[in-house]
Amino acid sequence: MATMESLIGLVNKIQRACTVLGDHGGQGMSLWEALPSVAVVGGQSSGKSSVLESIVGRDFLPRGSGIVTRRPLVLQLHKTQSGAEYAEFLHAPKRRFTDFAAVRKEISDETDRITGKTKQISNIPIHLSIYSPNVVNLTLIDLPGLTKVAVEGQSDSIVEDIENMVRSYVEKVSFLTLVSCYMIFDAKMYMTQSKPNCIILAITPANQDIATSDAIKLAREVDPSGERTFGVLTKLDLMDKGTNATEVLEGRAYRLQHPWVGIVNRSQADINKNVDMIVARRKEREYFETSPDYGHLASKMGSEYLAKLLSQHLELVIRQRIPSIISMINKTIDELNAELDRIGRPVAADGGAQLYMILELCRAFDRVFKEHLDGGRPGGDRIYGVFDHQLPAALKKLPFDRHLSLKNVQKVVTEADGYQPHLIAPEQGYRRLIDGSITYFRGPAEASVDAVHFVLKELVRKSIAETEELKRFPSLQNDIATAANEALERFREESRKTVVRLVEMESSYLTVDFFRKLHAAPEKKPEKNGNPPGPNNDHFHDTSLARIGSNVSAYIAMVSDTLKNTIPKAVVYCQVREAKRSLLTHFYAQVGRKEVNYCL
Repeated sequence: MATMESLIGLVNKIQRACTVLGDHGGQGMSLWEALPSVAVVGGQSSGKSSVLESIVGRDFLPRGSGIVTRRPLVLQLHKTQSGAEYAEFLHAPKRRFTDFAAVRKEISDETDRITGKTKQISNIPIHLSIYSPNVVNLTLIDLPGLTKVAVEGQSDSIVEDIENMVRSYVEKVSFLTLVSCYMIFDAKMYMTQSKPNCIILAITPANQDIATSDAIKLAREVDPSGERTFGVLTKLDLMDKGTNATEVLEGRAYRLQHPWVGIVNRSQADINKNVDMIVARRKEREYFETSPDYGHLASKMGSEYLAKLLSQHLELVIRQRIPSIISMINKTIDELNAELDRIGRPVAADGGAQLYMILELCRAFDRVFKEHLDGGRPGGDRIYGVFDHQLPAALKKLPFDRHLSLKNVQKVVTEADGYQPHLIAPEQGYRRLIDGSITYFRGPAEASVDAVHFVLKELVRKSIAETEELKRFPSLQNDIATAANEALERFREESRKTVVRLVEMESSYLTVDFFRKLHAAPEKKPEKNGNPPGPNNDHFHDTSLARIGSNVSAYIAMVSDTLKNTIPKAVVYCQVREAKRSLLTHFYAQVGRKEVNYCL
């Protein structure tokens, strides 16, 4: 049978591995959530941080007035056989801290990094591991202190925010909500979990009425049976003379399933003098052993006893959970093995074989991308939507009515004539009106290019996500995405030049037959125009101006119909066709020219 320390040490290692791999709990039942931890709950300045330091035997937590703990601190204690004590942070994995004053500063700096130098809080935890021969194997979570009012610099909702954060740790199986775990199990297993796994360490100052304790009030709500709650009384040495807390410590004032534990933390004077925690523990033992009030309880008081009590309880919980934990681990292993089988063969160590595999992975992505374009997967139809809906709608909205109004026609024709009025038909006026109208087509043409570009970019993103073979190579995924998007940018630029040329070609050579047919056809009575006659009305009659505007409008309608057909052809030829043919051509060349390491 495994010893208590080896069991809890193993759990700590599993939790550490879960954390590093991204399993912080939060949804469903994950391996992290199946493992028990201890959440430290109490009001502000109740002595929570001092209790933690007493258990660790080190002075390492930030201190101050008001709210000091502003982010959850997940503290994993690892008992070592010998050697120097040191600490490591998950956010700084390559740094080993042997100076615990530096640990305190790092906690403060990391807190400020998320919350700023304010009194606001964040539910994003800090993960700290301490390795020492002087600790027991435990995972403890230091939470912001419960409060009743917001102080200056805090939001009005701070009271509710802190309580909701604390509840999220102690109310349910899931108590770390930073990142969803990728090892999620079925809802049935989650629902059959018999009880939450988070142990509540409820901290209450002895010089406060137990009936008003924030920690006990919350613990009673989330753990009405008291089976997960351990009560801790702090500041016993600060009670008024002639009073004591024996009724609470003996379980007569408020009974829990587990015994109450009294703690005597270092005084402020001791803290100011940097009294060693080992010395503080000895003074704490002496206090209880010589106290007339608590002498009969001395063997079950103090921070050392509390640590052992929690460790023993964790052993019991772990032994109860071992079958389900083993089942979870085995199920996860089976799922991972199945995933590896589905992904394919192992990666060869040979450079040539790795290059071949990279190309095969790229081709797998390319197949998925083409399936999206060709209709085998959804998404390609959005390109047709650009041509069938977006482009025609944009063409209809062009301001030809304003450009070909009677007033503007008169202005353009008159300016085109200069000092010598035209003799038969105002050809220069016609050309200027047509050129001015055709320039409006450039906007919808370029918008069509951009719209198709964004559809193609989205299809690249979806295709990478849907290519199963790529899922275990995130670096290669990023490089494929970069190369594909660079290619799409080149295709977009070429497409933009092409559609602009189509528009400019319509201006460079007009369809003469259109106007010859108009001249040969019987003259139609012009439509009425509400614009008043212009100042140069002695040059032209309103009827002539209206006929000019009508003729140009008819010609522009013909050009619009032409471009409505040719712009999609150009866009498909320059962007869609090229994406299907050569999306990764440049990338293949780059891979072939240099040795690329994708951690295969």
